[in-house]
Amino acid sequence: MSRKVWFITGASKGFGRIWAEAALARGDRVAAAARNPETLRDLAAAYGDSILPLALDVRDRSAAFRAVAEARARFGRLDVVVNNAGYGLFGAVEDVTEEQARAQMETNFFGTLWVTQAAVPVLRDQGGGRILQVTSLGGVVSFPFLGLYHASKWAVEGMSESLAKEVAGFGIRITLIEPGPFGTDWRGPSAAHAPKSAPYQGAGPVGSGLKSGDPKATAAAILRIADSEDPPLRIFLGAGVAELARGVYDERRKTWDAWAEVSTAAQGS
Repeated sequence: MSRKVWFITGASKGFGRIWAEAALARGDRVAAAARNPETLRDLAAAYGDSILPLALDVRDRSAAFRAVAEARARFGRLDVVVNNAGYGLFGAVEDVTEEQARAQMETNFFGTLWVTQAAVPVLRDQGGGRILQVTSLGGVVSFPFLGLYHASKWAVEGMSESLAKEVAGFGIRITLIEPGPFGTDWRGPSAAHAPKSAPYQGAGPVGSGLKSGDPKATAAAILRIADSEDPPLRIFLGAGVAELARGVYDERRKTWDAWAEVSTAAQGS
C-alpha cells in the first residue's frame, strides 16, 4: 500500500494526536495542525520529514486555506483530511451566552467548513481523496445541557451529507465519524461551561450510560476507514453506541407514525 498523506486538525491531543501517531507509525506522512504546534515537537523529532507541524486556528478561514496549501506544497497531495478540532460546551440552552454560542459554532462547525472548503479543490484536482468529519454520538442524538454542542455537530452532519452527494463524482468520499464516550479530555480541560442560572442549580448533563472507551483503540478503525475502497458515510465508534441511537430513532418513528394523519392532512386537497 502506498504511503498516504494526512491532514489532521486538532492534532495536539485526543483523537487527533492518536490518529496522527498511528498514521506516522505505519509510514504515512502527516500535516498535523494545532493551535500550538510546539505540542507536536516530540513527533517531529521522532518522524522528521514525515510530519509537518502547522499552526492553525480553524476559526480563521484564510489560515485554513493557507495551511492546506502548505501541506499540499510540502507533500504534493492530500489523501485523507480529518476535521477533528472541536470542543464541548456544557450548559442549559437558556444560559449559554452569545459569545459562548458563537465560539462553539465557529470552532466545531465553521472550522470544519473552512478546512473542507480548502481541501475539496485539492482532492478534486488530484482525482479523489477522503474527508473524515469527526462529529459524535451527539451529532445524531441529544442530551440535556449540551444543546449548543449538539447544534454544532448536527450542523456538521447535515452539511457533510450534502457534501458527500456533491463531490462523489470527483472521487471524493466523506465519512462522518461518530464516537460515543471515550477517555479524552473532552469533559475536562478542553470543555467550556456556561454560567448556571437559578432554575438549573443542581441539574447537569445526563450521560449516555455507555462505558467510556479507550481512545487509543480507535486508531485501527480510522486507518481501516481511510484505506477502505468503499468507506461508510457514517460510522459509530464504541460499544453500544449504535444500539442507543437505534432506540432513539425507534422513538422518532413511533412519533411520526402516531401523527401521520395530521401530517398528511397538512398537505391539503
